[in-house]
Amino acid sequence: MEYLAIGVAAGLLSGLFGIGGGVVIVPALLLFARMNTETAIGTSLASLLLPVGALGAWHYYSRGYVHIGAALLISLGLFVGAWLGAHLALKLTSLELQRAFAAFLLIIAIHLWWTA
Repeated sequence: MEYLAIGVAAGLLSGLFGIGGGVVIVPALLLFARMNTETAIGTSLASLLLPVGALGAWHYYSRGYVHIGAALLISLGLFVGAWLGAHLALKLTSLELQRAFAAFLLIIAIHLWWTA
């Protein structure tokens, strides 16, 4: 049931803000499901394979708010980038990976705060 709740929360925030995996699912799996960092990241990626915003994207598309060319190029980049990121992440220790992820979130939060 907690995994379904994590999915609903991530889906809601994905539709609302365009976020999901790294910002919602991974931290939720770390905090609530007590997964290690590598398992949380892998589980997040696996859960996003098919439903990653399909209905939310359709909703935006139906109102003319999707740039198809940009979405396809971003998808290609995600395809290659996810492989490279997984390759790099699995070379780090769990502690290094968790700290790198925390630093990433902190940098994003600071940037959003100061540019709002």
